[in-house]
Amino acid sequence: MSDSTLPGYPKPPGGSPDFPALEREVLDYWASDDTFRASVARRDGAPEYVFYDGPPFANGLPHYGHLLTGYVKDIVPRYRTMRGYKVERR
Repeated sequence: MSDSTLPGYPKPPGGSPDFPALEREVLDYWASDDTFRASVARRDGAPEYVFYDGPPFANGLPHYGHLLTGYVKDIVPRYRTMRGYKVERR
């Protein structure tokens, strides 16, 4: 017996989820709620963290190394935000 068939557990939804539709729904909600701006504004008065982001591909055609740089440019500001800093994205 799997956990999903035990009393008190919800039954799994039938069929396959429509991930593109779910993503649109979430993005529309975030846009209507102005979630991102509110998350930055909520940190007014917190210490600021500045992350200087250089040009996207300053040294030629895109390659695998650019992906790694892109991850860092996304992860570091998110991490600092979660640690309580005010991180403006421009």
